[in-house]
Amino acid sequence: MNPMALEHGRPADLRAPREMVAYDTLDRLHISYRRVDHAPADTMEACAAVDEILGGRMCKNLFLCNRQCTDFYLLLMPGDKPFRTKELSAQLNVSRLSFGSSEHMESLLGLSPGSVSVLGLINDTAHRVRLLIDKDLLTFPEIGCHPLVNTSSVAFSIEDLLHTLLPSIGHSPTVVELSHGENEANAR
Repeated sequence: MNPMALEHGRPADLRAPREMVAYDTLDRLHISYRRVDHAPADTMEACAAVDEILGGRMCKNLFLCNRQCTDFYLLLMPGDKPFRTKELSAQLNVSRLSFGSSEHMESLLGLSPGSVSVLGLINDTAHRVRLLIDKDLLTFPEIGCHPLVNTSSVAFSIEDLLHTLLPSIGHSPTVVELSHGENEANAR
């Protein structure tokens, strides 16, 4: 099989249990998805070829926390948008946000660095991670993300995310508005 071939649904071969949890959840909820297997893709640049095969755009997923490491956030945003900590901190009324540690990522979302995905919320049964979605992402017809590992990617509808997946796992998003770039920031 071509490692960059577009597939529909779960893989036929044996995968890591972590990855199978994602497919089991999507299948149980009757969420239709396309899948691409690939070399590890842990940056937005590495996801560019995946985007072409999936026919959509992968979103940027950032695992964040407050200074005290008591509040945790998963931010979903368009991959081509820059992330400005100060801008998001102000919207959340949090004095300082930083990237969460790999230890917290593993314990709360069951994910390792490079594989952060909204599907990690499947593992957040204690609801310790607050989901943040940039409003521009809500205009996308689909969301692209990793199925709990960074060697595959899936795409499914934003409607299925908002109205099927998130309610089934007890998470609701907080919509944030992040600016696009330098010129927009300077115009304010």
